[in-house]
Amino acid sequence: MSTQTIPYRDILDRLPADSTLTLRNVSWQEYEILLDSLTEASGLRVSYDQGTLQIVTLSSEHESYSRLIEKLVDRLSARLRIRVLSFGSSTMKRMERGKGTEPDACFYVQSAAVIGNKIHLDFASDPPPDIVVEIDVTHDSLAKFDSYAALGVPEIWRYDGKELFIYRLAKDEYLSAESSLALPMLTAGILTEFLNQSRLKDQYDVLLAFEEWLESLR
Repeated sequence: MSTQTIPYRDILDRLPADSTLTLRNVSWQEYEILLDSLTEASGLRVSYDQGTLQIVTLSSEHESYSRLIEKLVDRLSARLRIRVLSFGSSTMKRMERGKGTEPDACFYVQSAAVIGNKIHLDFASDPPPDIVVEIDVTHDSLAKFDSYAALGVPEIWRYDGKELFIYRLAKDEYLSAESSLALPMLTAGILTEFLNQSRLKDQYDVLLAFEEWLESLR
């Protein structure tokens, strides 16, 4: 297989929202070339796991939930004066491990001071985010957990459209947890409550309600 012969752009342009393209026997070099060709693309998540390449196209519903989570964490950071650095869906990859993936959102909390004012991250030397977010309203991200474990991500938030689950890394696997390790005031129940409110209210009203909840913590 070669990126010289397979018209990735033509294939991707034809993919509808909420669809998945899986290709096998893809080399790391081909994966890197594809990433370079998609630097200006939006609405995609690309994952690579030892020769298996997966490309997911996203819906507006998917993006709405991921943006809302980013805004909730941003409000919490500002109100409670907790240093949180957001790096969106940054590509996380380690060639020597044959792993690469893109979360729907990611945050540095405990490691924020190490990252400081860096704009460009190198996961061969920089620590992984303390939290990654996966929105599973139409796709299942569980297959990506092995890659996150190999990259050393301590915590995953996974929202399936009905409930948010928190997982913490223990040795080489993720175990379910009630609360966030990086942001312990946030429980799976609290995050689920405010995400589910967005089906009844617009994001502005959800954020106002979340700010009121933050005030109650003081």
